[in-house]
Amino acid sequence: MSSVLSATPRLRAVTGHEWWDGEYEDLQVRAHEASGRRVAVVTLDLPERRNSMSGPMTASWVEVMRLLRADGDLAAVVVTGAAPAFCAGGDLTWLVSDPDASVPDLRTRMLAFYRSWLAVRDLEVPTIAAVNGAAIGAGCDLTCMCDIRIASETASFAESFVKVGLIPGDGGAWLLPRVVGMSKAAEMSFTGDSLTAAEALACGLVSRVVPAERLMEEALALAGRIAANPGAGLRLTKRLLREGQHTRLESLLEMSAGFQAVAHKTAHHVEAINAFVEKRKPDFSDR
Repeated sequence: MSSVLSATPRLRAVTGHEWWDGEYEDLQVRAHEASGRRVAVVTLDLPERRNSMSGPMTASWVEVMRLLRADGDLAAVVVTGAAPAFCAGGDLTWLVSDPDASVPDLRTRMLAFYRSWLAVRDLEVPTIAAVNGAAIGAGCDLTCMCDIRIASETASFAESFVKVGLIPGDGGAWLLPRVVGMSKAAEMSFTGDSLTAAEALACGLVSRVVPAERLMEEALALAGRIAANPGAGLRLTKRLLREGQHTRLESLLEMSAGFQAVAHKTAHHVEAINAFVEKRKPDFSDR
């Protein structure tokens, strides 16, 4: 059947995933196929220390985020932890080994650490935190860096910095209020109290709670439903949602108009219109 609209040039595709799929120090990355497209599962892999953010893990994280950003065919990313925890937060044992470090030196090191983990927010594709256990301190903030959070029934969350005389340093004071609102974020930050998975669901910290044995199945199914949609539209939509957190409505409308004009010219939109007119399911693969 002839196309109703002529197709524009195909979106850039990267063939093969061997260049980022594999083992990294304190981290592993695996590729999965979902709706005919690639999904990356990034697992914090230091279970004997409850997946605390070690120096090697941080370096691996930065490298993995760089590689994933370069994959134009990637559809979504799932972040999880090796059992039994999601992430116990930052590994600050280096503070003990260097007690005489000056405030300027500490500031420089901490800022580099914060920016390293925030690299997940630079990914253009949707990100899902599959929270399989305790997400404590910077681990809780890491879940907020992702676009979507789903939790197993055994998950827990705590913005616990105050318990050890610290502050939410890795962007948590910006991220958490945007997820749960200022009142709940203040309560969590001022008390350091832990939330159960059910409590996290009630305050909107997560969008769903599932049995522990089904967590990754549910996370990958969600990634698959996301991946079934046109990639260009997903990336532009994510950009707009992020911009909407700090942009005036009028400015966002102007950006939306520009993005919509771009989206109208993509092969994905052409295929969607053709499929609608021809009364068939659209095929967004290989575009």
